[in-house]
Amino acid sequence: MKVAKFGGSSLASSNQLQKVIDIIRGDSKRRAVVVSAPGKRFADDRKVTDLLIDYANVVLKKANPVAIQHAILARYQEIATGFNLPAREFQPIHDHIMQLPDHDYPSADYLLDAFKAAGEDNNAKLIAAILNHLGMPSHYLSPREAGLLVSATPGDAQVLPESYAQLAAFKKSKTLLIIPGFFGYTKDGQICTFSRGGSDITGAIFARAFKAELYENFTDVDAIYAANPNIVAHPAAIEHLTFREMRELSYAGFSVFHDEALIPAIEGGVSVRVKNTNHPLKPGTLISARKIYDPKRPISGIASDTGFLGIYIRKYLMNKQVGFVFKVLQILAEYGISFEHIPSGIDDITIVIRERELTPELEPKVIKAIKEAIHPDDIRVIHHYALVMIVGEGIQDHIGMMAKATNSIAQAGVSIVTLDHGASPVSIMFGVREKDEYNAVRGLYKAFFNTETA
Repeated sequence: MKVAKFGGSSLASSNQLQKVIDIIRGDSKRRAVVVSAPGKRFADDRKVTDLLIDYANVVLKKANPVAIQHAILARYQEIATGFNLPAREFQPIHDHIMQLPDHDYPSADYLLDAFKAAGEDNNAKLIAAILNHLGMPSHYLSPREAGLLVSATPGDAQVLPESYAQLAAFKKSKTLLIIPGFFGYTKDGQICTFSRGGSDITGAIFARAFKAELYENFTDVDAIYAANPNIVAHPAAIEHLTFREMRELSYAGFSVFHDEALIPAIEGGVSVRVKNTNHPLKPGTLISARKIYDPKRPISGIASDTGFLGIYIRKYLMNKQVGFVFKVLQILAEYGISFEHIPSGIDDITIVIRERELTPELEPKVIKAIKEAIHPDDIRVIHHYALVMIVGEGIQDHIGMMAKATNSIAQAGVSIVTLDHGASPVSIMFGVREKDEYNAVRGLYKAFFNTETA
């Protein structure tokens, strides 16, 4: 069987849902469908999840929620009307949305999660009702009924291992399963959502539990591209990626896949194919454990992300001091700061951190604590970093890779601030100034994909 997940743009309107229905009908192996909440119908539109967050905030402020309730219901009503769904079938969705404020929640965080989860939950109910109305036997499978248990961490839930055996019992369902993404239930019966974009995670969880032959992730792009189309004009489509290539690219800024979404699929050995709901006959991109190495194309993709800073520390004979780096990292841990990378030399290190971790309030305190602990010869914070990464299974064994990469960045007029190669066998990461991000990506793309860039 196949598990198919459809994103918000694929379910934003009745017209889009018709495309989804045609896709489901087109392959009898698609027996489990995970759905997101309705997304944007046009550029200035709002996602239903964003409307639900507004709804939650209105309720928390004890303001009148009628206007936002009507706005949310109108999105579902358009889809229902597009398929002539009887009013009695729509009533449960109406009631659920209207009654959200009436429940007791342990905290504001749990309230927010329950409101956010209503987007996917009601869309799954609605789609199942529409499919049954159209003569396609379907069953709305709620995470509670399925036994999808998660940790009690609102907004950042993690699936509990015992969930998989419970979910597997539904693999033999003779009707099409319509499953809401994005959330599960704690052992205490509270709704907790995965981090934003977490419907991808739900799809991967069910694909692993069902031992699916393929997890299809339908979105609004024809494939995963070798570079960001907003940076490089008409980048090449990637036909095949390995799991670890995709993980590296996701971390470094590729937004097609939620960063955590692949983990259940990786653990279950389930291959993933990314496809476009609007062009379902196009092959998309396959993501699997292994692929055939092409020596002519050692690089699969180039990704970049901004919003980093570096704490540069220089200390003569640093390498002779046992516990030097440990002391620094211990200070970061005490202030609740996580780091991303630590490029190092003999006498210096740069600790790369996301800007949001080291706030302006924390920065002087952390620097003071580091100075008192290790007495560095030099310490300074370099703001406005961008990380640019080239990713490919062939990087480690490809002669001249580093020279080609650094030369292409230099030819683009960009100075490399930090360089990290060694921790991952499939990636090389360059730290550049934020203002140089696009030029660095374009230079690398031109060098490795042999094409002019806009």
